Amino acid sequence: MNRTERFYKIDQLLHERRVVSFATLLEELGVSRATLKRDLEYLRERLHAPIVWDRQAGGYRFDGAPATGPAYELPGLWFSAGELYALLAAQKLLADIEPGVLAAHVAPLTARLAALLEAGGHSAEAIARRVRLLSVARRAVEPRFFVEVSQALFERRRLEIAAYSRARDETNTRIISPQRLVHYRDNWYLDAWCHWRRGLRTFALDTLQRVKPLRPAAKEIPDAQLDAHLASAYGIFAGKPKAKAVLRFSPERARWVREERWHKDQVGTTLPDGSYRLEVPYADERELIMDILRHGRHVVVERPKVLRRRVAEEAAAVARLYAKSSRA
Repeated sequence: MNRTERFYKIDQLLHERRVVSFATLLEELGVSRATLKRDLEYLRERLHAPIVWDRQAGGYRFDGAPATGPAYELPGLWFSAGELYALLAAQKLLADIEPGVLAAHVAPLTARLAALLEAGGHSAEAIARRVRLLSVARRAVEPRFFVEVSQALFERRRLEIAAYSRARDETNTRIISPQRLVHYRDNWYLDAWCHWRRGLRTFALDTLQRVKPLRPAAKEIPDAQLDAHLASAYGIFAGKPKAKAVLRFSPERARWVREERWHKDQVGTTLPDGSYRLEVPYADERELIMDILRHGRHVVVERPKVLRRRVAEEAAAVARLYAKSSRA
């Protein structure tokens, strides 16, 4: 932690524990004795913190006597990008909850988040006005099905579902054992054991046409097996990787892509001409193809041949569509 964070930590410890030993401060802050002494001196001399050594109690505490000098005030504390995103995302999720039985419980959480956001000296309202989290291509989820799926998930019960397949334009009824709910790219998905297919499958919650809780207990799948099957390959169409995509991005697009994280096991290489080669394991090419196509002419699939052919076919179909519309 940086020095400003240490100042806040010292302030917090003294307020919460009343008396804090030098050894405890060293352990909590993870700094050297010299650094801690400099921090305490700075708090006293520069920030006017009323910190005194209590020999009888064996530690530091705040002096309870009325202040006679300048007011004690800590410097403004700001958040890292990850911390700010987490706070704003939590605030946004709570704001999206429709009025219901949780309203009374959510209000204190919302107030606490606002207080945390204001810890840096800026009002939560001002931050919300200046910083936005935008959801792209978000699909609405029927609350009734979300509740029923959640209950079955936590009560470890099987479900009979009617799931619509957008790819095949058909609806199939199947019995599943829910394993995990996943929030990915602003949409909810259910990882489950499909008793019809006898394997792990992922279902988008907004494709569920019907949900019926069943009495039998859900089949338990070990976390290690879930992770190996569903978290090892590219995107929400996860599974055991069947291939590795090798993509080459133009020097222009490489300026962006080399900073992106497509997969935890990806390998990226900057080539002599400034282009960028990205290697990504995948199990299902559908989502990968969508992400490749959004880069247009700035990316080429080098391997495997089947993925290269699929992307070429999709690009050719798009070209034919535009050629047809231009003649009309």
